[in-house]
Amino acid sequence: MQKHLQHPVFSIISKLAAEQNVQAYAIGGFVRDIFLKRPSKDIDIVVIGNGIAFAESVAHKLKVKVSVFKNFGTASLKYHDLEIEFVGARKESYRLDSRKPIVENGTLDDDQKRRDFTINALAISLHPESFGQLLDPFNGIIDLEKKTIRTPLNPVETFSDDPLRMMRAIRFASQLDFKIDEPALAAIKSNIDRISIISQERITDELNKIILSARPSIGFNYLFDTGLLHKIFPQMTTLYGVEYIDGKGHKDNFYHTLQVLDNICETTDDLWLRWAAILHDIAKPATKRFEPGHGWTFHGHEDRGARMVPKIFTQLKLPLNEKMKFVQKMVQLHLRPIVLAQSIVTDSAVRRLLFEAGEDIESLMLLCKADITTKNEYKVKKYRNNFELVQQKLKDVEERDNMRNWQPPVTGIDIMELFGIKEGREVGIIKNQIREAILEGDIPNNREEAIKFTIEKGAEIGLKVVGNK
Repeated sequence: MQKHLQHPVFSIISKLAAEQNVQAYAIGGFVRDIFLKRPSKDIDIVVIGNGIAFAESVAHKLKVKVSVFKNFGTASLKYHDLEIEFVGARKESYRLDSRKPIVENGTLDDDQKRRDFTINALAISLHPESFGQLLDPFNGIIDLEKKTIRTPLNPVETFSDDPLRMMRAIRFASQLDFKIDEPALAAIKSNIDRISIISQERITDELNKIILSARPSIGFNYLFDTGLLHKIFPQMTTLYGVEYIDGKGHKDNFYHTLQVLDNICETTDDLWLRWAAILHDIAKPATKRFEPGHGWTFHGHEDRGARMVPKIFTQLKLPLNEKMKFVQKMVQLHLRPIVLAQSIVTDSAVRRLLFEAGEDIESLMLLCKADITTKNEYKVKKYRNNFELVQQKLKDVEERDNMRNWQPPVTGIDIMELFGIKEGREVGIIKNQIREAILEGDIPNNREEAIKFTIEKGAEIGLKVVGNK
C-alpha cells in the first residue's frame, strides 16, 4: 500500500500522528479506488480521537486554511490537488424517524462497522509503526474482486437506519457495473417505504449520479425491480409494460427509454441531455390509443411530454431555469428530425427546425440518433442514411440562410416607425408574415428584402410608409 501513499501529505499526517500519539487512517473511497485503479483526489482521514483538532494541526503544518463543521464533527482542507476531510472515529445509533444518527466516540472497528458498504470500509494505517497496513475486516477486497455491493452489517438494519444508502447502493452498482448481493437487494425491497424520510434533494442528487454513470440502465433496472422507482419517480414506471389488442402490441416504452438513455451516454456527458432522453416519451402512457385497422398510436406525446417537464422538475427539485427549458425543448422537438429522416427533406422544414432548435440543434440530433432502438437492421440503416442527408441539409441551409438563433431582420419597432403606427394587431400580423415568408423561402433572410416585403404587406391592410428604414 505504501506506493499509493507517496503524496507528501501522507508523511506529514503520519509524523503528526506519531507526535500526538494518535491513530490516523485513510478510509473509504480513496482506498477503494486504489484497488479499482481509479484516480481519486478526495481523501477521508479517520482519527481515533479528536478529528477536528488533528485537522487543525495538519492545516497549521501545511500552512493552509481549515474549514470546521462542528455539527458534523468534521473538518476539511485543500492541499495542492487534494481535498482532505478529517473525522473522529465514531459509532452511531439511529431513531426510527430520522436518518441523522446519535454519534458517540468510537474505535476504528466501530467506524468501519458504520460504513455503508464493505468496499467503503477499507482503511490504511498512516501511523509510522504500521504505515501502509490495510485493514479489511469485512472482506471488502473480495467484494471488489467479485464486483459485489454488500453491507458490513445486517442490510435490513443498515438501510432502515439510513434509507439513502439504498440509493447509494444502486448508484455504486451503476457507476462501477457491480451487482448488489441478494440479502442487500432483499433488504432494499423491504425498506422502500423508509425512503420517505429522506429529503428530495438528497434523493435527486443520487439519481443524477446514476444518470451520469456510463450505463445508467443498470441503476434504473435496480430502482424499478426493487420498487424504489415507484416511490421516487412514479411517472417513469408508467412507461412499463406492453398492451395487446387484436394481436397488436407496442414496444415496452420503459425499456426503450433505458436503451435511448444508454445510447446517448455513449455520445455525451451532458446531464440535461440525458434527462431529455429519460423524458422524451414520458407522455406516451397518457396519449396511448388503439386505432382499429392501424394499431397503437401516441399522437401528441411530444407536446404533452413538454408540458409535463416543469411539474416533474418541480417534484424532483431539479432546477427550474434554462436547464429545465432545454429539456422541455428537446422533448418538444424530439420527433422532428426523425420525421424529416423518413421523408423528402424540404428547405422549409429544415429552416423551421433550425429556427425552433437554435443553438441546441446538435443536442437534438444526438437525442434523435439515440432514439433509434429498432432491432431491424434494414430500418436502422435506412434511418441512419436519411439522418446523414438531414444533417447535410441542416448544414447547407444554415450556411445559406443563417437560421440558427434567428432574429427577424425587421423588428416590431421598425414596422411602427415605417408606417407611423403604434403597437397593435397590425404589427403582430406583419411580423408573423415576415417570419413565415423567410421560413418558407419566399424571401431571403436579409433586411433589404424583408423591408420590401413589409411595405407590400402593409399596403395590403391599408398602411402607408411614412418613414425610411
